[in-house]
Amino acid sequence: MAKKISPTDSGRKLWYTFGLVIVLTIATRFHKITEPDHVCWDETHFGKMGSWYINRTFFFDVHPPLGKMLIGLSGYLTGYDGKFAFDKPGDKYENTSYVGMRIFCASLGASVVPMAFLTVHEMTNSLTSALFSSLLVIFDVGLITLSQYILLDPILLCFMVGSLLGAVKVTSNKIQEFSVKWWCWLFFTGTMLSCCMAVKFVGLFVVILIGLMTIVDLWNILGDLSRPVMDTAKHFIARAIFLIIWPTMLYALYFYIHLKVLNHSGSGDGFYSSAFQSQLIENSLHNASMPRHVAYGAVITLKNHKTGGGYLHSHYHLYPEGVGARQQQITTYTHKDDNNKWIIKKYNSEIKDIEIIRSGDLVRLEHSATKRNLHSHKEQAPITKKHYQVTGYGENGTGDVNDVWRVTILNGVEGEKLKTVTSRIKFVHYLQSCILTTSGKQLPKWGYEQQEVSCNPNLRDSNGVWNVEENFFPKLENVSFEVYAPSFLERFLESHAVMLQGNSGLKPKEGEITSRPWQWPINYRGQFFSGSTYRIYLLGNPVIWWSNLIFLLIFVMIFIANAIKTQRGYIEQFKEEHSLKLKACTWLFIGWLLHYVPFWAMGRVLYFHHYFPAIIFSSLISGIIIDYFLEDIPKLFPATVANTVYHTVLGVILSSILYSFYLFSPLAYGMNGPTSSESNSTMFGLKWMDSWEF
Repeated sequence: MAKKISPTDSGRKLWYTFGLVIVLTIATRFHKITEPDHVCWDETHFGKMGSWYINRTFFFDVHPPLGKMLIGLSGYLTGYDGKFAFDKPGDKYENTSYVGMRIFCASLGASVVPMAFLTVHEMTNSLTSALFSSLLVIFDVGLITLSQYILLDPILLCFMVGSLLGAVKVTSNKIQEFSVKWWCWLFFTGTMLSCCMAVKFVGLFVVILIGLMTIVDLWNILGDLSRPVMDTAKHFIARAIFLIIWPTMLYALYFYIHLKVLNHSGSGDGFYSSAFQSQLIENSLHNASMPRHVAYGAVITLKNHKTGGGYLHSHYHLYPEGVGARQQQITTYTHKDDNNKWIIKKYNSEIKDIEIIRSGDLVRLEHSATKRNLHSHKEQAPITKKHYQVTGYGENGTGDVNDVWRVTILNGVEGEKLKTVTSRIKFVHYLQSCILTTSGKQLPKWGYEQQEVSCNPNLRDSNGVWNVEENFFPKLENVSFEVYAPSFLERFLESHAVMLQGNSGLKPKEGEITSRPWQWPINYRGQFFSGSTYRIYLLGNPVIWWSNLIFLLIFVMIFIANAIKTQRGYIEQFKEEHSLKLKACTWLFIGWLLHYVPFWAMGRVLYFHHYFPAIIFSSLISGIIIDYFLEDIPKLFPATVANTVYHTVLGVILSSILYSFYLFSPLAYGMNGPTSSESNSTMFGLKWMDSWEF
C-alpha cells in the first residue's frame, strides 16, 4: 500500500525542490558574468542605446523602448556614465562599468526558470513535471548565453514567461475568484503583457496566447450552469480592465517616458517628420525660426513624406557604368547633411524681387554643393526598372529642359502659396510626366546603401509626396517652429509607423550570418557572440533541443490518439493527473506554434535567436511528457522490477541532461585555445553537425 504524503510534507518537498531550482539557476546564469571583458555581438547596439538614454540623445530603433530604457536605467544605477562608444564587437570595456547592465539582464533571464517551474506546477499539479521542465531550461547552454549579455532577449523572455505564469494563476481553481490574491495576479498579468509588448513587437504572440486562454476561461464560466450569468459579466469586465485597458495605458506611458527622456537631437532624427524633430533640443528645427512661405532663391531641404522617409540628397559621385546615364547620383538619405540642401529657382529666369512659389509653378532644383540640377530622362532607374532614372545634371545651375519640374500642393488649389513643413507637395517632371519619388529600396555599395530616388510615370504614387523642412531665405520674416509642434498622441502614432516600416525593411548586411525558420528547431547553425581568442558561440544544447523535437511529435501523436479514442467512446474520462498534463501541453503547444510559425511568413531578415521564446514552450512540454512516461512506463513491467525500471529511466534522463551540459557549457562560458577541429581542443569531437562553426 502506497504511503500517503501529508499536505505539510508535500509543501515542504515543493519548496525544497523550488529552492534547488533557484540555486542551480543562479549558479548557471551568473557564472563568469564579467567575461569576456569586451563587447559581444549585439551589445554594440543595446549598450549604445542604453548610453543614449543616459545622455538623453534621441535615436531610431525598430523595437519599442522599454527594454533599452531598462538597460540604460540599470547602467545609470550601477555607475555607468554613458560615455563608452560600444563601436563594435571586440572593443575592450577597460574601466567602463558594464557589469551592472550584464547582471541586470542576467537577473531577468534567470527569473525565467523559477517562473517556468511555478507555471508548470500550477498547470499540472505535478512536482516532477515542474522539475524536469525547469532542468531543461536551466541546462540549455543557448539560453544561458542569451541571458548573460546586454541584450533585449532575456528581458523579453522574462516578461513572456511572467505573462504566462500570471494567466495560469488567474485561471487556476486554486485561487478564490475576486480575492485580493486573484486581483494581484490579474494585475501582474496585465503588467507583464504590457512590458512584453514594449520590449519587442513579437510580444504580440504571447498577448494572443493569453487572449485565447482568457476567452476559453470566460467560455467555461459561461457554460457552468451552477453559476449566474452575472459571474461571466464580472469576469469579462475585470479581464477587460486589467488585460486590455491597463496594459494599453502602461504601454503608452513607456512611450511618454521614452519621448520625455530622449529630448536631445541624435542620429535617428531623419527617420521622423519635420514637426516631430522640432521637439528635439539641438535639432536644427528646435526653437527654429524660418520663413512661413517658400520663395524663389531659398535654400531648402526636402523630406519625403512616407514613414521613415529620408531627405532628397546628392553627392559628387556618379552612377556606375551600365546603370542608366553616367551622371551624378540622386538618393534619399535619412540623416541631416549639407548635401541635402537645394536652391529652388524659377525654371526660365532669375528673380530680382521676392516671389513666393505657388502650386502649379515650374521650377528647377539646383544642388547647393555641386551646382547640378535635379534631372530626369527616359533611362531606367537603378533598381525599379519601370521608373525613370533621376540624376544631377548641368554645370553651375545651367542644364536643359529635363531639369524642369511642376510643383503641386497636395489637396491644394492652383496658385496656393507653398508653406514650410505643412505643405505636402509633389514634383511632376515637365517633359516625362512622371513624379519624383523614392521606392525605399536600398542602393548597392556604389550608392552608399542610401535609398533609390526615381521618377514614376504613375502620378498617384503615394511615396512621391515631400515637404520643405528647412527654409533659408533672409529676405522674408521668420516664424517660430513651435507652431508645428505635434501632440504626444501624434508622436506616439508616428513612432509606431516608423518602427513598423523599419522592421519590415530590415535586410541582411553583407557577410552577415542569417538563418531561416526551418533551421532553428534542429539547431542547424549557431551564432558567434565573440570572435576573438575568447570565443562564445550561441547554440542550443543539442541533446535538449533534439529531444524537444521528439517530445513535440510524441505529444501530437498522444493528442490525436486520445482524441480518436474519446470520439470512439474507448475513453469516457481521463484520470485527473493525465487530463491536467494533456491540457497543459495543449496550451504550451499553442504557445510554441504562435512563437514559431509566424516567422515563416516574415519577409524581414531573421536570426537564430528569434527561436528562443519558442524553445521555452517546447522545453516545458518535454518536461511534462517525461513525467507522463515516467508514470506509465513502470506499469508495463512486473511489480518486482517496476521500481528499478523507474529509477533507471530517471537516471538516464538526468545524466543525459547533466552530461550534455558539461560537454557543451564552454560554448556559453568561453572557449580558449584550438578550435574544435583540432585534436587538442577541449571541444574536439563535439562538432556533431558540419554547419556548427565553433
